[in-house]
Amino acid sequence: MHLQSNKLNFEGQNIYVGIDVHLKSWTVSILTESLHHKTFSQPSDVCSLVSYLHTHFPNGHYLSAYEAGFSGFWAHYKLLSMGVQNIIINPADVPTSQKENLQKTDAVDSRKIARSLRAGELLGIYVPEPCTLESRTLLRSRDAIVGDLSRMKQRIKSLLYFYGISYPIEFTNNGTHWSKRFMRWVREDVKLSTSIGMDGLKLLLDSADNQRKLLLDATRKLRQLSRSEKYGSDYELLRSIPGVGMITALSLLTEIEDIRRFSSSDALAGYIGLIPTCHDSGEKDKKGEMTFRGQIQLRSKLIECSWFASRIDPALHMAFLKLTGRMEPNKAIIRIARKVLNRIFYVLKYKKPYECSVVK
Repeated sequence: MHLQSNKLNFEGQNIYVGIDVHLKSWTVSILTESLHHKTFSQPSDVCSLVSYLHTHFPNGHYLSAYEAGFSGFWAHYKLLSMGVQNIIINPADVPTSQKENLQKTDAVDSRKIARSLRAGELLGIYVPEPCTLESRTLLRSRDAIVGDLSRMKQRIKSLLYFYGISYPIEFTNNGTHWSKRFMRWVREDVKLSTSIGMDGLKLLLDSADNQRKLLLDATRKLRQLSRSEKYGSDYELLRSIPGVGMITALSLLTEIEDIRRFSSSDALAGYIGLIPTCHDSGEKDKKGEMTFRGQIQLRSKLIECSWFASRIDPALHMAFLKLTGRMEPNKAIIRIARKVLNRIFYVLKYKKPYECSVVK
């Protein structure tokens, strides 16, 4: 006698999960190969989602995706550890119809992620190791401190301008500003008419001093990181390239993590954003400005160090002079940055230090 079994078993079947991530809740859409199972909201908890999948789709092969954003990678790591094959995607790369743009909701977003995942149209971004992310946090924290210190200096200058306080002759050159002598002059010689006004100025000066101390502490920690076993050898390779300093070298190592994930220097340039936009139609082939896509932190640091490299590297200096003969220096330096990036790719991939004008 054959007994009827009503036990679910999805062994060998793919279950597709699209997740629209928010701080307190997720909107989830679940699709099988042939149907849309359900779209629902749940707390922002990986365990709840995995438990639902195991209950309703036991023994299935679970695939999920969510968009990169504020939530970082913690959910990705946890999904992988619980047997869900997850990818993180660039929001701009999700195929979207005009109707979905005009009627955008969390449910619509999660459904189109699940639908595109099932169709094989999504390509996940590279997800670094947790230890690399934490090293990256130290560098980005330092960048934030530099920005805060710059804004604090501008506030102090604005206050001096507001009250018509002129600089002594020894501080008329901008290069002398924010030296110890300049800060001593502001503290001791600048006088406002009331003690309340002086208290306000002192608060700004104390804030600037605190930011300087934090910046010094962060720089010391980064020097220790540059001598660590993980980054030490590659750091020395990068420092052999003219213009690449400590901050740029460590930023490259923590943002890129593994140079082998780029098949060529062109692929690395595309990741950083040192490629032009292109509008090719019929017989017209128009190249535009740099693409807006890219790793903004690395791109700005690379362009900054390229100005220095163009002065001390003979080959780059000659290339820069030739380029400035037909374009503005600000555009020429983009081409120099691309040449510097080619050197970076070479020394990291082949583990050979750079020598001026020649890579051996």
